[in-house]
Amino acid sequence: MKIQDGTENTKTRLRMIGDRGEDAVAQYLTDCGYRLLVRNYNVPGVGELDLVFEKEQVLYVTEVKSRRNDGPYPHSAEAVDFKKRKKIYMTTRRFMAERGYFGRDIVFLLGCVTHDAAGQIQRIEVIPF
Repeated sequence: MKIQDGTENTKTRLRMIGDRGEDAVAQYLTDCGYRLLVRNYNVPGVGELDLVFEKEQVLYVTEVKSRRNDGPYPHSAEAVDFKKRKKIYMTTRRFMAERGYFGRDIVFLLGCVTHDAAGQIQRIEVIPF
C-alpha cells in the first residue's frame, strides 16, 4: 500500500514481512515431515496460534517471530514473554477442546525468522519454548 508521498505503509509492510516469516516456517517444518493442521487460529479476546502442526500424533503449536538483527529484541525468543505465552496456552486449550485433541502430547515451538532491512529472510530457527 502506498501513501501519497510514495512511502510504503509501515503496518502493511510489517504484516507482509510477518506473513513471509510464517510461510517460511510452515515450509521448513512441512519439509521436515510435519503436517500443517491450521494457520492463524484465532479466539477473539483470547489469542491466536500462528501455526499448528502434527507429527506422529504429537501436536506442535508454533509461534512465529520475524525480527531484524538491529531491532529492539536481539533474538526473536525474547519477544515471547510470559503474557504472550499465557495467551498461547489459553488459545491452545480452546483449539484442543474444539478439535477433540485432549490427551494428545503438545510441543510449543518458536519459529525465529531473521530478515534484512528489505524483509528478505536470512535465517530460520525453530526452538521449543
